Amino acid sequence: MGGPAEAGGNPDRSDPDRKDKAASRGSDGTEQGDIAALAKGGRTNFFGFLLRLAARIPFLFIAGRLYGAEALGRFASALVVVELVAMLCTMGEKRGLAQRLSDGAETDESDAAQTRLVFDGLSVAFLVSSGAALFLYLVPAPMFPSGDYTTLDRLIVLAIPALALTEIALAAQAYRYDIATTVRARAIVEPWTISIMAGLLFLVVPESGLALAYLASIYAAAITAFWPFRNSYGLPRDWTPSFSRMWRLAVRGAPLASADAIEWGTRRLDLFILGLFAAPAAVGVYYVAQQVASLPQKLKTSFEPILGPVITRNLREKNYGAIARQVCQVGFWIVAAQAGIALALGVPGEAVMGLVGPNFVGGTGALAFLLAAEVVAATAVVSEAALIYVARLRNLWVSVGAIAFQAVLTVAVMLAVESFGYPETWKAAGAAIALMVTLGAMSLVKAIMLGRILGHRVNNWRWALVYAVAPAVLVGYGATFLPEWAELLFGIPAILFVYGAIIWRRGFGPEDRVLFRRNLGGSETTPA
Repeated sequence: MGGPAEAGGNPDRSDPDRKDKAASRGSDGTEQGDIAALAKGGRTNFFGFLLRLAARIPFLFIAGRLYGAEALGRFASALVVVELVAMLCTMGEKRGLAQRLSDGAETDESDAAQTRLVFDGLSVAFLVSSGAALFLYLVPAPMFPSGDYTTLDRLIVLAIPALALTEIALAAQAYRYDIATTVRARAIVEPWTISIMAGLLFLVVPESGLALAYLASIYAAAITAFWPFRNSYGLPRDWTPSFSRMWRLAVRGAPLASADAIEWGTRRLDLFILGLFAAPAAVGVYYVAQQVASLPQKLKTSFEPILGPVITRNLREKNYGAIARQVCQVGFWIVAAQAGIALALGVPGEAVMGLVGPNFVGGTGALAFLLAAEVVAATAVVSEAALIYVARLRNLWVSVGAIAFQAVLTVAVMLAVESFGYPETWKAAGAAIALMVTLGAMSLVKAIMLGRILGHRVNNWRWALVYAVAPAVLVGYGATFLPEWAELLFGIPAILFVYGAIIWRRGFGPEDRVLFRRNLGGSETTPA
């Protein structure tokens, strides 16, 4: 795609004969309404982030204390391959579905037409993911590079079709501004299922409990996603699978699927390379640090489902200035929230990692760099939310270049650590540094590219972030002198309070504070 004029869609259609249409659209068709919809979607998913945080901690505690670092490392290596393959098998529909539905609305905006479009994507994903799962079951070596696995461990490939289909179902719900389903599936059902099942299965099959618990959580999330999907879209009428349509959809979605996989892969390539150079125990320690650091990463996904439909509508209206402002607005919201959470988890990092087990404290350095990487990555993520519609191929090439750069840099760090004889924990920290540098460079390039395409500057940096971070770091440093339990119990809230108070006063203007209001301009926003 060469420019804005070639892309876009309008999810905000008016149809008085459809009672649920107003409820399924969060925007009133104006830029102010778009900001309200973005804020509401972000608030809903931010609540889901808090729930996910509450559920992730028990899983890490159970996995670290019961299964140990080595078992976690084997599980993490398999997870990298399974989730990457599942991402590719969505054929780009996770983010491309909104544009397909918007484009289809120009010719037929009926519910039946939308259902047929969604089922085209589901059928392609099911066929591709089933084939991929069968291949990995027969050839499990990519999932288990150490060669240590059980027969039950190989069943983890059954998660691939469920993951791919769930992503498309959630994207279809997000097109109608139903973010609550994503929160239920991803923030409540999935993390709590894996936490509970990991504890129970340790008593039955301790050698394969993590893989089976993960499999149970994925299918529980799939059921949670498809139940409201069935109510919203139903079964397709006058629809039959067509290989020609599937082929066109696959060709059209290939660049976006590759970009999705690469963006996701930048968060897993470090783990994969580390598994080739380090012992499974070191991989397990790094996996725990990565899981803690990925908690603020979920804030970026809080806005992705709602940002896509808003951008596609403004593209159809050629309102490029509004897109740039929305990207900057959402980018600042994400950076501000992520920086506060990164400080709260990073400054008392030794105490946080110590919760999982004493053997995991060595991953504190890796945790600090991973948290910083998530902060600098925010600009790339929100810029890409628009680039996938206005410069799909150029965005893909930038992503390819970024992941290649990360691979070279990570391998170089691994070899340097080995040549100087440093401990294994240095390899984990080095992998995190390579990720941070890569994501920072990618953010800069994508923001500049999007700004040139739209003709408006894209920059979500504000100096108020520095004013808020400095005193929060001092408060957190003081808390490290307390006993570990007090450092966590009192230090983390103190860091968040100081940071939040300053960023609210110095960084958030009236246009930002809509994120914390339930209405805009006195009119209640439509419930999602």
